[in-house]
Amino acid sequence: MSHSTPDRDSGPQIISEDLISLDTDLGATKEDVISALSQRLADAGRATEADALRDAALARESQSATGLPGGIAIPHCRSEAVVAASLGFARLAPKVDFGAPDGPADLVFLIAAPEGAGAEHMKLLSSLARALVRPAFVGALRDAKTPAEIVTLVNDVLAPAPAAAPAAAAAAAPAPKPEPVAPEKEPEPETGPKHIVAVTACPTGIAHTYMAADSLVAAGERAGVVVHVETQGSSGSTPLAAGVIAGASAVIFATDVGVKGKERFAGKPVVASGVKRAINEPDTMITEALRAGMNPSAATVDAGSAGSAADEPAGSIGWGTHLRQVLLTGVSYMIPFVAAGGLLIALGFLLGGYEISGPAEDIVLNNSLGQLPDGGLTTYLGAVLFQLGSLAFSFLVPALAGYIAFAIADRPGLAPGFTAGAVAVFVGGGFIGGLVGGLIAGGVALWISRIPVPQWLRGLMPVVIIPLFATLIVGALMFLVLGRPLAAITTGMTDWLNGLSGSSVIFLGIILGLMMCFDLGGPVNKAAYAFAVAGLNVNDTASLRIMAAVMAAGMVPPLAMALASTVLRPSLFSEAERENGKAAWLLGSAFISEGAIPFAAADPLRVIPSMMAGGAVTGALIMAFNVTLSAPHGGIFVFFAIGNLLWFVVSLAAGVVVSALCVVGAKEFIKPGASDAELDPDVATVAA
Repeated sequence: MSHSTPDRDSGPQIISEDLISLDTDLGATKEDVISALSQRLADAGRATEADALRDAALARESQSATGLPGGIAIPHCRSEAVVAASLGFARLAPKVDFGAPDGPADLVFLIAAPEGAGAEHMKLLSSLARALVRPAFVGALRDAKTPAEIVTLVNDVLAPAPAAAPAAAAAAAPAPKPEPVAPEKEPEPETGPKHIVAVTACPTGIAHTYMAADSLVAAGERAGVVVHVETQGSSGSTPLAAGVIAGASAVIFATDVGVKGKERFAGKPVVASGVKRAINEPDTMITEALRAGMNPSAATVDAGSAGSAADEPAGSIGWGTHLRQVLLTGVSYMIPFVAAGGLLIALGFLLGGYEISGPAEDIVLNNSLGQLPDGGLTTYLGAVLFQLGSLAFSFLVPALAGYIAFAIADRPGLAPGFTAGAVAVFVGGGFIGGLVGGLIAGGVALWISRIPVPQWLRGLMPVVIIPLFATLIVGALMFLVLGRPLAAITTGMTDWLNGLSGSSVIFLGIILGLMMCFDLGGPVNKAAYAFAVAGLNVNDTASLRIMAAVMAAGMVPPLAMALASTVLRPSLFSEAERENGKAAWLLGSAFISEGAIPFAAADPLRVIPSMMAGGAVTGALIMAFNVTLSAPHGGIFVFFAIGNLLWFVVSLAAGVVVSALCVVGAKEFIKPGASDAELDPDVATVAA
């Protein structure tokens, strides 16, 4: 089979002339360009729906910009709408900003992969991405006169044809005896590094992963050092050999996602960053790695297996961003305990009544199915469910603290983190105590892991030494120094919330409503939700009102988009959005705010403010009508846990109608412009 037609036997070639647009104006924004290329792929039968492909590409775009130095952009995605792996190409006039550090792009490849694309297709797409770091290939794309030339250039990159004549001559001639080759002289350890190892990975694993790898290898060649790269992408990866890792003087992690098997690099000097920095500044990263390899004080991959991002090596993300990631890690791991425990408590109330919270422990310990308490089977089962939920809920603060510490110091941080959370509960420090304790535990565990120890002691560090001394230090600090102040802060906040009335409590509802609708599952949304569930207490009316405001406001975005796209003005929405709207009815009813993400990702500047308006209305009304909620999740399906249910429904309906009317009005009267491309990256996290 000819290598120049890699897809002939398995489907259409990845690129064809009808997918190419040369020297054309496809719009002023990257959204316009992606939309035009998506439509071209759909018209060619490469995708079932242009809108679905566009939405998937824009969702990936919101995670990080796909513009690259040199006037190149590679928007890409996986989507169920894609029929066959395909490339759309546009040479733009004028150029369009795709977020590259050196300005707008004139060469744009839309890389579209089917959901679950085969390894062979993914290898072809990664081959194209790698070619885009070669100046000769990029220059040829700019010089091409016809779509046919573009097709030839791309196919040559995907599967270069062998030279026929030399190959035939080689086949006819007898194989020559190989000449002995003098082995290359390896550099002496004291004069310079042997080599550097690197891992590259991006969320989609289609393009940036492989471009970063080739950029690092090329930069290594310019610096006179060998770079071995493990690409953890979609087309599969071959793990670096243990001997290669052992002999490396330093390691580079250029990743936007977690590194698989990071423990293999324990003890190596490390330079870490996002994957795009390895594409934009590969020479700088190589220089930093060489310096780290010769610096005894350089940050290293933690011996506990982590190579924690908290090491903050040269070129890594900023402390502010890392702190946010650490806190969100704790919240994310905490939520399953919240959902399970809270719903079990709510079911206990359903069966045993709210008064079950008092005698539940005694009923469970002193009764059984064969010896039922007063009230019969429902009372007994209610007590069992309530007690089970309470036990699960009791892990809330320890899990928060434990996984904050885990995010900082990896596995050695778990024991001190969970202990710090348990101490926070014991001394009355609550949610705030868990945050503080988790940060301290992780920091102490990371500090201990960096202490130089003899080789024979390294094996004990992650399982004995670090957990022991980190737990001792953070426990002593929490008991002897921080316990009383944290308890005082928590008590003061609780008393303040309980004392709110009138306009003050309504203002709190507005703030919580705005937060819940700002980024639909992002950091701000999670902060509001974590605040509510951490303080949830069935004996504290203020906490129950806060929980009601948070859940009701979080239900507004998907329900509002469902109302707008399927009932009020379906013509303002694409076919894909109308389908998403149908699903959003159920998602919103179940308190899954992410049901509005497809709408916000495609049109953030008109959708997100509309959602926030409705969320603020709902939050304010919930507080004004004194609605309470004793379950932290479930939407309308935990109606039995809602106090003043009628006013809950009224408040929710009011916010949904306000948001729906706002988004319809915005789409009707505010036309998208160039400013859409300038959306703040934090807002764009809605599609992450």
